[in-house]
Amino acid sequence: MARILITSAIPYINGIKHLGNLVGSQLPADLYARFQRGRGNEVMFLCATDEHGTPAELAAAKADKPVAEYCAEMHAVQAEIAKGFALSFDHFGRSSSPQNHALTQHFAGKLAEAGLIREVTEKQVYSNADGRFLPDRYIEGTCPNCGYERARGDQCEECTKQLDPTDLINPRSAVSGSTDLEVRETKHLYLCQSQLKDQLDAWIDSKKDWPVLTTSIAKKWLHDGDGLQDRGITRDLDWGVPVKKGDEDWPGMEGKVFYVWFDAPIEYIACAKEWADANGKTDADWERWWRTDKGAEDVKYVQFMGKDNVPFHTLSFPATILGSGEPWKLVDHLKSFNYLNYDGGQFSTSQGRGVFMDQALEILPADYWRWWLLSHAPESSDSEFTWENFQQSVNKDLADVLGNFVSRITKFCRSKFGEEVPAGGDYGPQEQALIEELSTRIRAYEGHMEAMEVRKSSQELRAIWVAGNEYLQSAAPWSVFKEDPERAAAQVRLGLNLIRLYAVLSAPFIPHATDTLMAALNSDDRSWPEDAAAALSALPAGHGFTVPDVLFAKITDEQREDWQARFSGTRS
Repeated sequence: MARILITSAIPYINGIKHLGNLVGSQLPADLYARFQRGRGNEVMFLCATDEHGTPAELAAAKADKPVAEYCAEMHAVQAEIAKGFALSFDHFGRSSSPQNHALTQHFAGKLAEAGLIREVTEKQVYSNADGRFLPDRYIEGTCPNCGYERARGDQCEECTKQLDPTDLINPRSAVSGSTDLEVRETKHLYLCQSQLKDQLDAWIDSKKDWPVLTTSIAKKWLHDGDGLQDRGITRDLDWGVPVKKGDEDWPGMEGKVFYVWFDAPIEYIACAKEWADANGKTDADWERWWRTDKGAEDVKYVQFMGKDNVPFHTLSFPATILGSGEPWKLVDHLKSFNYLNYDGGQFSTSQGRGVFMDQALEILPADYWRWWLLSHAPESSDSEFTWENFQQSVNKDLADVLGNFVSRITKFCRSKFGEEVPAGGDYGPQEQALIEELSTRIRAYEGHMEAMEVRKSSQELRAIWVAGNEYLQSAAPWSVFKEDPERAAAQVRLGLNLIRLYAVLSAPFIPHATDTLMAALNSDDRSWPEDAAAALSALPAGHGFTVPDVLFAKITDEQREDWQARFSGTRS
């Protein structure tokens, strides 16, 4: 039995995520976790909410709530939505947890001991009205390049020119709108990533099976221009992990917190301790996943994320772990995704554009979305959600192929043999040919799933469903029954066993449909089909079943047009 540690990029706390966020990390991670559990492997699947930084403070202020209260509420909302999409986390933690505070401070202390942290005095904009230093992106003004009046202090979104806050014309605070700004000196801590450049380079070179997208982004950051730069790991904010050197205060860093990019990846590890603490486990129970000196040497660690998160996970977080000098588990495989676009434009959380996770669940069950998103995952390039494609895919794949097969075979059996698996007859050449085809296809499906080739996996699974439909169409038990009821009984018995096979194989993609089918078949045998022939005799003659309701309802043109109109603007 293999041991697989899986982490999904942790979603930011400020609001409900859109479908592009879902397919870029959490959903494919869940697909892989469910597949590995289905094969009988031991899985630890962790995720959390990313709760620190200025955006959290601003979102809380907009909601007129204390930031800690806002984050607690939004964590509960995101956890509930994750449950709605059947995301099977072993634990869904919080980066604001005491466990992450302690571990972040521990790492900072170890990095300081290793001589990998330096103090830097820099100039930063201070807002007298807000009583705080402002990050560059929270200063707005007119772009000196194109005249756009809402350019940010780090970049103009209109012309994309990189800016410094002092470049802006008529700068103002994005928090309060105040123009009472001044430049002040402040001290910050920097992680000396540049000292670890060669070590990181060699480590990335050793990852021969990483997606090209992942390694190309990492290499660009390592080698383009001046190469890998040291990065600030502290901020002048109230909300975050207080700067400490392990358990000790850090002279000159009073009132500062660690920068969110530094503490957020450490939450992957802290999340495992949260899991242990929440479930009455010991430290040894979580350390066996994360410490190579305490049992994690045989763990395969896989990360899932969108391409915008790749630099932090291939360089910054590994720099923290390597720099600590401690035996923490490093990622073995990093699966990154391109972007999912929305109907001719981009999904955008900040602009409220697209379909958001809570809205999606209001209009259709999770499996509809899971199937479309995974079968159109943006792996090799960006992909696009359109309502026409969504309707077509759901209707053809889920309703016409899988749903139709289940309906035809169960209803025919009920009408001719009653609600139990019929006895009589033997499998002939036609059935043997199907079993051989399925044997080949199941191995191919497993291969794609192991390789985390999400689209190819969905295509192979659909082909497995299609094979059953084609068999049923050519075998035509409804015609055979008139001349040879025994032969028809064997065909129907195979068909009912195919439903169980489909339920088991489809569970990573459409877990709710799997539950429905297994309940209808009155079976709890979810064993993986290592042998197709054996799997297709799992339900013996006389085994009772019920005809399930329509597994997947077709999406009508009226529904599609209604949703297209409803989600054409922005979320209020």
